[in-house]
Amino acid sequence: MARHARAASVRGMNRSSRLAALLGAFAFCSSPLAAQSGQETSHLFADAEAGTRFGLHVTDEAGREIVSIAADDRFVPASNTKLYTTALAFETLSVEGPDERGGASVSLRPAAGAPDVILSGFGDARLSSAADCEVDCLAELADSVAATVRTVGDVVGDDSYFPDERWPGGMSWNNMVTRYGTAISALTVDDNEWTFTLSPAPVGERAEASGDGYYTLRSAVTVGNSTDLMTMRQPGTDILRVAGTVAQDALPYRMRLGVEDPARRAAWLLRNMLEDRGVTVTGSVTVRHRPLTPADEAGAEPVRPPRGPALAKLTPPPLSEDILRVNKESQNLHAELLLRRAGAAGGSGSVASGLLKEEAMLDRAGVERWRYDFADGSGMSNYNRVTPRGTVAFLRWTQTRPWGAAWRETLPVAGVDGTLARRFEGTPLEGKLFAKTGSLNGASALSGFLIAASGRTLIFSVLANDMPAGVSATDDMDAALLRVAAAN
Repeated sequence: MARHARAASVRGMNRSSRLAALLGAFAFCSSPLAAQSGQETSHLFADAEAGTRFGLHVTDEAGREIVSIAADDRFVPASNTKLYTTALAFETLSVEGPDERGGASVSLRPAAGAPDVILSGFGDARLSSAADCEVDCLAELADSVAATVRTVGDVVGDDSYFPDERWPGGMSWNNMVTRYGTAISALTVDDNEWTFTLSPAPVGERAEASGDGYYTLRSAVTVGNSTDLMTMRQPGTDILRVAGTVAQDALPYRMRLGVEDPARRAAWLLRNMLEDRGVTVTGSVTVRHRPLTPADEAGAEPVRPPRGPALAKLTPPPLSEDILRVNKESQNLHAELLLRRAGAAGGSGSVASGLLKEEAMLDRAGVERWRYDFADGSGMSNYNRVTPRGTVAFLRWTQTRPWGAAWRETLPVAGVDGTLARRFEGTPLEGKLFAKTGSLNGASALSGFLIAASGRTLIFSVLANDMPAGVSATDDMDAALLRVAAAN
């Protein structure tokens, strides 16, 4: 009872005060935590909310165990999954130098009357339709078409380089409409996001919603003193409904949502660009998908639809720059595309083919197969499982690889940048912890490297699952790592 009372009072504090209070609770433990068992280190999570499961494993760079709590239990890792995906990209893909393979291309296909325009994607995550785009721009492909022909038939979005597998297994369906769960496609423009704007209006009146016309908007948003919005789009439809309230001082309010058919969206944008350049489009916006087959599930390299010679092809910046964004920002779509691109190298480009490459990598790393299961590349799937000990073993292995140091540089830095910019501020670990975060309903994770009080580098993985609704385990995890760092 006293523990819950103390936890309740701590939760009422701001974040830095809460961490200080939790650390104060450990003051009685002055001895180093070297090689202590889970029972002896159970005080590290003594003030956590009842019901939460914690796992923690910490070693030094040589693999000597510092702390181990439920290190062999399996946890939902959330975005800690991206540790494995981005390392796989470094291990199997050419990440330095221009991305020669991934860039989108445009070609002309003979047809009755005017030729059709085929816009093909090869897994690049950074193609942009922005008016101020300077690199990897859809407008460059539109310019190539406009310089060649003045009338075209259909504009076709071709994402058949990967099979049509837009959402990973185990992802919550309610994420599909959000930008965090937008569909995955080999043809990706603007992060597969669509934006609409709520315009200013007096309190109590309806806020008008407007977009670029790709989706049909139905708004029932009232202007008020706070913002509480709900969006809904039934799969297979182009009607997006938005309801709730929006704070007047937040207007105009822009909201970014996920796209259901990225290839169609890309072709739609290209058609508009062509028309802006004076090209007459006599046909329709269509798509060419490649259905998922049992061969794709087995990871076999497919027979992909033939393509004519490219009229123009883009060369995006190095993949290493995108990997930096994936880990610093925890970008889901880009992580999923990295997994599929790894699977497309001699395979089908399916999720399964990427996971087969990942399993082979983990086998080389010496991580036993039972210590992990993955269903996606981003961590949005609730089917994913890892153990803290397996994650630490994997992290140690990455530092033996030629790319290990460069990959480690892509991780967020505590109190400095990325998803850790506001964690560990004003603590001894500010600027000294380099790790990937993870967060889903009922799951939180943090794994990576830290510099302890002694100056030694420690490798760690801390995971929390099954938190009660409305409860965060983040502060408890951070306080435990501060205690471990201070004692070592």
